[in-house]
Amino acid sequence: MISGLVQILLFQSLGELISKFLLPTLPGPVIGLVLLILWLVLRKGINAELAMVADGFSQYFGLLFVPAAVGVVLFLPQLKANAVAIVSALLISIILTIASSAVVVRFLSPKPTEEGHS
Repeated sequence: MISGLVQILLFQSLGELISKFLLPTLPGPVIGLVLLILWLVLRKGINAELAMVADGFSQYFGLLFVPAAVGVVLFLPQLKANAVAIVSALLISIILTIASSAVVVRFLSPKPTEEGHS
């Protein structure tokens, strides 16, 4: 279990260093997660220690929503005052996300080949 935790912390630390010195616009944990995923793809699998730590973390993901819920309650008057702008921004971002995902899927999907034409 210690080995899995050390792996996660190592990649998060690498991400923080890269964020600090090379890519200051990206959060360190995000860079660390991408590095960890790349490392796991190169290794073609997850070792038992890392899987055990990941399973342990995933049991408590619900706790991560508590600060967000507190923030919503705390800033409820501001959210009500700007509800139209917030809803508009959310709808536009959802539409743009779906459209850009469709373009990427279409670009990356294999093209059908026409049989019989030489």
